[in-house]
Amino acid sequence: DEAKIKGVAAPNNVSLTQTLEGHSGFVQVVTWNEQYQKLTTSDQNGLIIVWMLYRGSWYEEMINNRNKSVVRSMSWNADGQKICIVYEDGAVIVGSVDGNRIWGKDLKGTHLSHVAWSSDSKILLFGMANGEIHIYDSQGNFIVKMKLSCLVNSTGAFSIAGIHWYHGIQGYIEPNCPCLAICYDNGRCQIMRDENDYNPVLIDAGISVVCIQWNPNGSVLAVAGSLKVAPQDKDVNVVQFYTPFGEHLRTLKVPGKQISSLSWEGGGLKIALAVDYYIYFANIRPHYKWGYCSNTVVYAYTRADRPECCVVFWDTKNNEKYVKYVKSLISITTYGDFCVLATKADENQPQYVLILCNSIGTPLDSKYIDIEPLFVTMTKTHVIAASREAFYVWQYRVAKKLTAMEINQLTRTRKEGRERIYHIDDTSSGSGDGHLDYSRAFEVTTDQICAITASDKILLVGRESGTIQRYSFPTVAVVQSYTLGCRAYQLSLNCNSSRLAIIDVLGVLTFLDLDPRAADSPGQPEAGEQLRLERRDVWDMKWAKDNPDLFAMMEKTRMYVFRNLDPEEPVQTSGYICNFEDLEIKSVLLDEILKNPEHPNKDYIINFEIRSLRDSRALIEKVGIEESSQFIEDNPHPRLWRLLAEAALQKLDLQMAEQAFVRCKDYQGIKFVKRLGNLQSESMKQAEVAAYFSRFEEAERMYLDMDRRDLAIGLRIKLGDWFRVLQLLKTGSGDSDDALLEQAHNAIGDYFADRQKWLNAVQYYIQGQNQERLAECYYMLEDYRGLENLANSLPENHKLLPDIAYMFVRVGMCEQAVSAFLKCNRPKDAVDTCVHLNQWDKAVELAKNHNMKEIGSLLARYASHLLEKNKILDAIELYRKANYFFEAAKLMFKIADEESKKRTKPLRVKKLYVLSALLMEQCHEQMQNAQRGKVKEKSSESASALAGLLEEDVLSSTNRFADNAWRGAEAYHFFILAQRQLYKGSVDAALKTALHLRDYEDIIPAVEIYSLLALCACANREFDTCSKAFVKLESLETLKPEQRQQYEDLALEIFTRYSPKCNKKPDLDAVLESGDGKIPVCVASGAPILEYQFWMCSVCKHCMKAEEADYYKACPLCHSTRS
Repeated sequence: DEAKIKGVAAPNNVSLTQTLEGHSGFVQVVTWNEQYQKLTTSDQNGLIIVWMLYRGSWYEEMINNRNKSVVRSMSWNADGQKICIVYEDGAVIVGSVDGNRIWGKDLKGTHLSHVAWSSDSKILLFGMANGEIHIYDSQGNFIVKMKLSCLVNSTGAFSIAGIHWYHGIQGYIEPNCPCLAICYDNGRCQIMRDENDYNPVLIDAGISVVCIQWNPNGSVLAVAGSLKVAPQDKDVNVVQFYTPFGEHLRTLKVPGKQISSLSWEGGGLKIALAVDYYIYFANIRPHYKWGYCSNTVVYAYTRADRPECCVVFWDTKNNEKYVKYVKSLISITTYGDFCVLATKADENQPQYVLILCNSIGTPLDSKYIDIEPLFVTMTKTHVIAASREAFYVWQYRVAKKLTAMEINQLTRTRKEGRERIYHIDDTSSGSGDGHLDYSRAFEVTTDQICAITASDKILLVGRESGTIQRYSFPTVAVVQSYTLGCRAYQLSLNCNSSRLAIIDVLGVLTFLDLDPRAADSPGQPEAGEQLRLERRDVWDMKWAKDNPDLFAMMEKTRMYVFRNLDPEEPVQTSGYICNFEDLEIKSVLLDEILKNPEHPNKDYIINFEIRSLRDSRALIEKVGIEESSQFIEDNPHPRLWRLLAEAALQKLDLQMAEQAFVRCKDYQGIKFVKRLGNLQSESMKQAEVAAYFSRFEEAERMYLDMDRRDLAIGLRIKLGDWFRVLQLLKTGSGDSDDALLEQAHNAIGDYFADRQKWLNAVQYYIQGQNQERLAECYYMLEDYRGLENLANSLPENHKLLPDIAYMFVRVGMCEQAVSAFLKCNRPKDAVDTCVHLNQWDKAVELAKNHNMKEIGSLLARYASHLLEKNKILDAIELYRKANYFFEAAKLMFKIADEESKKRTKPLRVKKLYVLSALLMEQCHEQMQNAQRGKVKEKSSESASALAGLLEEDVLSSTNRFADNAWRGAEAYHFFILAQRQLYKGSVDAALKTALHLRDYEDIIPAVEIYSLLALCACANREFDTCSKAFVKLESLETLKPEQRQQYEDLALEIFTRYSPKCNKKPDLDAVLESGDGKIPVCVASGAPILEYQFWMCSVCKHCMKAEEADYYKACPLCHSTRS
């Protein structure tokens, strides 16, 4: 089977054996270029050949022979572009993949033996025959000698056995992970983070090392060599496996006399060992970080482009995955529906985090702990994490339904505290011990922890000496101690905590009986006695959840199932066991998944049925129900009884079916059989059975054949298949049930709405007359015309109208929202909407029409809010729209006054004063209209309320705004006009205009008025007026002394040359300088109007000479169009 082939780790055998015919001597150095798939070899004569694969055979691509010395080592860089070759005589050559020489160097006086590239190809390490390692840059320039911490206190001769620098192509298991391994033949080894690491990981392998190599993802270092065994004093070939942090994983013994080399297979699932004249292959079962909870496979992998671990929560039932990135992940532990991720909190501080997640990776709770969680296990209520010296117990809480018994148990345990910690050497009594005190947890022990497991009843802790300590749980009191002859690697308890399975560091599986047996039970093992069963080369095992005597184990590439320590025939697979329940084993092919971890395939989940289930099914099919029931009676299991009940139902043997359902405690099944017994028709029974077994098409066909369309429709309604319900309703003869038809349309509408297919949903909601959901669909489609039509079609005071109105409010459609609110008799909400959307004129109108008096206070509150934020113009616009012209005018005058103080742009200031005055004119007009309305309609309170309010405001305020609204506009108008006339050359007109400015000293600073007047008078040679202007300037108190001196000097210079005499006629001078304001002034020329015929503006009431009016289409002051 293809699935079985996939399920075997590294199943491919040696596909090609070829003699390297180009070599005439022994091949001594071999190196592989992974990126370009090329093999490079060198023999004892110094001949180098690069081989390439072409049509299934290896051919010589390049040949090179220096003819001077022997090649001692060769190494390709990380991207496969460069190769560095070192010769014994000190010569170094760096070449490219296409055969070109990049550079060469002769390191005189050195004997080279090894070479290695750094991952970024910037550093070269050269290993010397005397054991030194020199660091060079990529151009062959010497940098420094490497510090070798592993050789401290080392005596005798030694040489370098291997240098291997993992290049990080598949990522690192954690940030700043050690990746440079250097090992000597005496077994001393150091693993460094980079070439300058002064705190490397130190290892003493205890063997004579010949070769080292990292696996393809840098998570395991293999060290090959030989070990002297004391009794026979002979060498035994071994391979030691270590993590990058120096932790010993496994020891592999290899047959033969002398091991000489090793190499990892590309996927890291197999290792090749060269021993004597043979090549041995060993399967590697990686210790993946993974778990299984609630139909979800949780697994972690590294990526070269990210420093964090990528943790995938793959829901195998729905084939959906959720990805989380976790920094410094240590382990993944699962139980039931939950998962615990153990991580390191910070690289610089020794603190760790336990993160409790659900099956989609959502964090539910977390705890920071100070001990390193090297071993983690879970129960239904607790997480237990252990370091080498201590273990920590955390009672976690999750939102979950509990039975009364479980609640009582939790209440009892919670009183003892949610977090506790215990040192492994302490003899805990369980009464108040273990409070959270880390001071004791770091004390060193001579017998360290190596494995843990727990159930709801007991906690077992394995120690390196082979001792297993048993604690009661959750009280955590020492109960007993067992002694084993091995160091445990993995511990596992069966479902009733009566037996313990132990896998040791050599892969040997043994069992320990934990239950105390009665003394009068001959032949039964005593409590703590080791069972006779022992299996070798075991790397995984799982107890059945529902049978304490049933377990599955992985031995090499085979899965065995044991019942009462008796094995069934094995199955060929290398899957990791997820779950063992209901006589079925669920296995996941992690090796295949992690080849492409971003796209897991459901084909990599394999289900195995154990023999009793297979045999029972075969018996039922071939022999019959009666005979099969005896076999199941002898091998009872709820799953087998359920199988028998289902088979009996198929044959309508209701008596046997009921008995079988009783035996498997299936109450629903018993009720179903009772219901079948009450049916008279055999066809009806068959149809019900078909529906029970999910053969819905067959059941429906049977119902229709019996002319029971109502039952077929009822079946489809139970299934939620409303499309088929609608089809059956439409195709049936006679009238359909209108209520059911409406329900079907609405259910299909819900189906499309849940998938956000709003347009399709609208069609069905219209047919189902579901106005509530129809409004929601229109809103989601942004079909506001449809929503408006729906609101218009609804009767008054319909419960949906407020919801539709609020939908319009959310999108800023004021008119439609107001219409909907008024239709359901909620005028206050309509006014609030207008206020919210800044439609204040509409708000005031609504408030007046519905006799609402609070609009004034609301308006004032909003205006003050705008003024606090210094949004004065917004406040003016607010008052103007609400017809509060007097308040708007006051604010506009304030802006104009502030702008006039800046003394920069007089035209802008004039415009602001004109706007202020225009608002006052609107205020006067409003008051007059209100007074007229009061006379006509005395009975209407609402019509006069606003007018009375405005009238009161105006009367109580200063007369500056009411009576002199145009003074500011006049002042700046004449100020600008005088300067325009002066620059135009109309000096006489400029003087007349400037003389009017004397009345506006409260608006324009006197120094500017009289400076302009003096200038105009001087230009018009009216030195008498000019002299008076200078007198006024010199008497101003606001001038600084130096400014006053300048005016005096200028006056002296002018009037020593020109006498200040009056040249104008007395009558005209009197008219111009009277300043009594009785004679109107032309706003176009600034001259007094002495004629009887003149033009008056209907807005600002200012005048213009008749001859000047012909040149203007609008009033020069307020710019309103001439009528």
